[in-house]
Amino acid sequence: MYTFNNVCVFCASSAGNDPIYIESAKQVGEFIGQRNLSLIYGGGKVGLMGAVADASIDAGGKVIGIIPDFMMAKEIGHTGLSELVVVESMHERKLQMHELSDAVITLPGGFGTFEELFEILTWIQLGLYQKPVGILNINGYYDFLEKQLDNMVVEGLLKKEHREGLVFSNDLEELFELMHQYKPIEQLFQLKKDET
Repeated sequence: MYTFNNVCVFCASSAGNDPIYIESAKQVGEFIGQRNLSLIYGGGKVGLMGAVADASIDAGGKVIGIIPDFMMAKEIGHTGLSELVVVESMHERKLQMHELSDAVITLPGGFGTFEELFEILTWIQLGLYQKPVGILNINGYYDFLEKQLDNMVVEGLLKKEHREGLVFSNDLEELFELMHQYKPIEQLFQLKKDET
């Protein structure tokens, strides 16, 4: 069984139109906090980001936010966290989130959430990140993405083992269980020892 202590959550800085998104983000934060896991996230105090952080804090969890300085200037940064790390760029933010985390959960979000998710999946494909990544498919939000990924395999543009490395569930406990079953896959691109 793969164990993890630091869970990175990718999600929207918006609340969405359906209250179920905020409620689910709160459930995720509470779930992480109650299990004495640390939440790693983008450092915002608004939208789903703020909801997951606040719920984790309320449950007694440790919460580390990573945020670019330009977002702090817009007063989006959450100042009530266990630790708020202010970095210079979005690239540095993602790098630190990846380095600090043992696993990643993705909640609903827009371009930023998708960009974070697909970068980490690319890093897995390249052998740069060997940790589980899951999607909590709230309200069927990611149904079309799941179908698209399956189609990419059918069309021969994504390897089956890479597709299977991303797990989906609409149930939080089931998602954690699937992530605990994670096994690193043999990578396509591995540097030879003399190239490192």
